[in-house]
Amino acid sequence: MNRYVVLYLATLIVLIPIDFLFLGLVAKGFFTSQVGDMLGEIRLAPAILFYLLYVGGILIFVNGQAGATWQSTLLYGGLFGFFCYATFELTSLSLLKHWTWPVVMVDVSWGTFVTAVSSTIGLLVANAIVRKI
Repeated sequence: MNRYVVLYLATLIVLIPIDFLFLGLVAKGFFTSQVGDMLGEIRLAPAILFYLLYVGGILIFVNGQAGATWQSTLLYGGLFGFFCYATFELTSLSLLKHWTWPVVMVDVSWGTFVTAVSSTIGLLVANAIVRKI
């Protein structure tokens, strides 16, 4: 099986449950208290598209290089998550009336963490699987 397919799937399979756990349980009350009147029902198609595209970005910019190590992936995964989440959060803060600095800080921190962790675990899992094939 192609290394990139394994890496993509491993990263995706790690990212989604961790992100759902955080958004659905850990931080749900926080986000609801901060911007609750802006939250609506989750639209599945855009959510799926986000995860598919985001993991593609992770492969291109973080863990897809042949020489990627867990250390470089942890660092660049964190940076990729930081810049992506900060772009969204700061744009939202500049345009949306009810967006708050606490939301920006929590979500950018989360994006940094979840991207670093999921890209690194995805790399380690994919390397282990590809070696066995």
